[in-house]
Amino acid sequence: MKPHLVIAAVAAGLATVSIVQPVAAQGGYPAKPVRWIVPWPPGGGADVLSRMLSPRVSEALKQQIVIDNRGGAAGNIGAEMAAKSPPDGYTIVFAYSGTHAINPSVYARMPFRESDFAPIIWLSSVPQVLVVHPSLPVKTVGELIALAKKRPGELTYGSSGSGAFNHLTGALFTTMTGTKITHVPYKGGGPAAVALISGEISMILGEPASIVGFVKAGRVRAIAVTGAKRALGMPELPTIAESGVSGYEATSWNGMLAPAGTPPEIVKRLNGEFNRIIAEPEMRKRMLDNGYEPVGGTPERFGQLIRAEIAKWAPVVQAAGVKVD
Repeated sequence: MKPHLVIAAVAAGLATVSIVQPVAAQGGYPAKPVRWIVPWPPGGGADVLSRMLSPRVSEALKQQIVIDNRGGAAGNIGAEMAAKSPPDGYTIVFAYSGTHAINPSVYARMPFRESDFAPIIWLSSVPQVLVVHPSLPVKTVGELIALAKKRPGELTYGSSGSGAFNHLTGALFTTMTGTKITHVPYKGGGPAAVALISGEISMILGEPASIVGFVKAGRVRAIAVTGAKRALGMPELPTIAESGVSGYEATSWNGMLAPAGTPPEIVKRLNGEFNRIIAEPEMRKRMLDNGYEPVGGTPERFGQLIRAEIAKWAPVVQAAGVKVD
């Protein structure tokens, strides 16, 4: 599903559960539809990538994939639902750095732990994109900083929710640039993108998938990326660091998890299918076009990443003073 069509679905208030029709199922796993929980509303990066990959996963498994959007609490609601599901391979969940690496430090009471999940695969790394409303008279990071300093507190940046990854990337930007830009939280990347397009907010640091269609249509303006290097899918955009904010770097990631206790043979099967799918030339191109840089690898590699990222973001969250009761 193209990003602009997904956003349109949000605006129209369409149902958040969809079914990918499969080739006829064969014996063994999976013997019934597999629920794919997306812990965010339709329209955001998690939803876009899930709907991009799920038809191919359905074909590979020869079974239905049910996309189930369960947004709220910066991904915690959907992730908790997955953690508490039977560990039988019939529930998998889209994992995002904000939910699984940052939320443990942001939320005083987390409804799940890292050990409540069985890693399946690290799908991709995702540099965020700094995007502004076209009414803002800026085309570079330097011009944005100058405008923000001229109008302290007047500009606004949206996020997927308080404590979300793009909340922290925005807070980091204001701290490192010495600017005062007001944070406006939304319930997901899709709603934040819609708010930017309508002019409700000045800018967002968001995942490319939720906004790339609008950038190409000229409805919003992309001026930089947050990674340490230029994004493979958007090489024309400079990094924030090379635009004058030395040392700025923030890259999110995503992958798939299953409830802890899911049989190893099922995890291995899913890992193999996902690795094959994201390595396909056509899928790799689609992912890069939407800002996702494919990674892949073993379940163990993804588990190591999650644990390392939890440790990495804890001091950042503490320094930013972000806390949700």
